[in-house]
Amino acid sequence: MSDEKKPNPFRTLAEPPPPVVPPPGRSEEDRIREELERGILFSTVESVVNWARANAIWPLGFGLACCAIEMMATAATRFDMDRFGAGVFRATPRQSDLMIVAGTVNYKMAHRVKRLYDEMPDPKWVMAMGACTVGGGPYSKFGYHVVQGVDLIIPVDVHVPGCPPRPEAVIEGLFRLQEKILARGTPQQRKWMNEAMQGAPDRAGLAAGGAGAPAGKPGGMQV
Repeated sequence: MSDEKKPNPFRTLAEPPPPVVPPPGRSEEDRIREELERGILFSTVESVVNWARANAIWPLGFGLACCAIEMMATAATRFDMDRFGAGVFRATPRQSDLMIVAGTVNYKMAHRVKRLYDEMPDPKWVMAMGACTVGGGPYSKFGYHVVQGVDLIIPVDVHVPGCPPRPEAVIEGLFRLQEKILARGTPQQRKWMNEAMQGAPDRAGLAAGGAGAPAGKPGGMQV
């Protein structure tokens, strides 16, 4: 009888792979740790929460003047701000976490803007869109009825200049806001806050008509 091995006519499973032998200098524990790190992400709860907030921004759907048209164009199909997680405009401040102040803020409307801001749940952010909102725009010199910057009544996180700003500028402002949200509670945020406090003017004094207030502007606006 021949000792030759006859081929198996039946289909069989492939042979098991050879055992993995760790290279010299690496222990079995290091190999297991590397395999785990390929499919597991290590982070902190705060970082995960900030990531979710930055990619699920719900703006408040309201506008004050011509800048609101550009805000609508940013949310429409051509630019589609929803690609970056910020296209769900809400009709009530109680469901919003971003206020885009789009347009001229006069003293009569300032009370309503402040009320809407107070009704938004924390954490909340504000984007000042347009030259009129940032610092009065063309009304900064003779517009006695226009607030010289919406940051006199509510805190502003991102300023988007322009008259009016293009949708690309609004999207860029959204990116800067997402960077701030992702940096919440980190040393980078504390660094930005210190730099902002060192270079910030006395806005409270400007609002009250104190030193540094523009000549001919009504002071003591109470909101």
